[in-house]
Amino acid sequence: MESPGDVQYVVVHGYRRAFRISGSGPALLLLHGLACDSSTWDEVVPALAEHYTVIAPDLLGHGESDKPNADYSLGGYANGMRDLLTVLGIDKVTVVGHSFGGGVAMQFAYQFPDRTERVVLVSTGGLGKEVSPLIRLLTIPGSGLAIAAATFRPWRPAVAGALRSLSRLPISATRDLDEVARIYEALADPAQRTAVQRVTSHVLDWRGQFVTMTDRSYLARLMPVLVIWGREDMVIPSSHADLAPTQVSDVHVLPDAGHFPHRDHPEEFCRIVTEFVASTEPAHYHRGRWRALLRRGDTYELESVPPVAVEPAIS
Repeated sequence: MESPGDVQYVVVHGYRRAFRISGSGPALLLLHGLACDSSTWDEVVPALAEHYTVIAPDLLGHGESDKPNADYSLGGYANGMRDLLTVLGIDKVTVVGHSFGGGVAMQFAYQFPDRTERVVLVSTGGLGKEVSPLIRLLTIPGSGLAIAAATFRPWRPAVAGALRSLSRLPISATRDLDEVARIYEALADPAQRTAVQRVTSHVLDWRGQFVTMTDRSYLARLMPVLVIWGREDMVIPSSHADLAPTQVSDVHVLPDAGHFPHRDHPEEFCRIVTEFVASTEPAHYHRGRWRALLRRGDTYELESVPPVAVEPAIS
């Protein structure tokens, strides 16, 4: 097995996909957020890889993956993750998604319940309307030109350095600025900038998020769900954790943490995820239960269909 830092590549549908894979055991699929890449998980991959096979891809349009003029919808990303896992010979996963990656994780579980054992949502999008004004600005006409000017090479190092310096101040409002600096530098790439704008246009506008999972959250009754948030999140309010499907969710709001709780408290994050996986049975897709739940919503009694009839997963 390659070390966690080794980036590997596979071509799927003509596009190069970058990913990292390490460890052995049950599979964890780690999905990063908007304008980030798989390195956002660097602080937690080694500990998680002691127990699991950890797959951390760069989503299409991000990091070292290709950035084509392609489908950047939630459904398109979910399809891409299914196909990547299929190429890697991995049938089922616990899918872990941060921020926009949480939206992809929820979409993956919705589209491919037969391949999803559990869902872990980390400071996730898709549970409410509110989101940072800086992200909403990406949807305004002309924002691409403004970002190109803001990331122009002559002043880019100074701006990035200032953001990193501010992140070291002992105040919550600047906690995540080191990650903002990484995103700022990534957006200097015109192809990634275009991809990020395409992504945002699918899920939000200048008023906030308009794609949410709340209308389908009752489907989570068939699958273990863990929610982790930073109490001092300045990007997506931690109050959105209250909108999670609490009938099955294990919710942890970490104090002294911002939008990246897996980087603020990596040991605690790994402990929570490991205990969640160890304490929950993986979901088993049952077409009859899925059909009945779609028809009846929250009024459906899960016990009305025996849980032993498990249909084979589709590879």
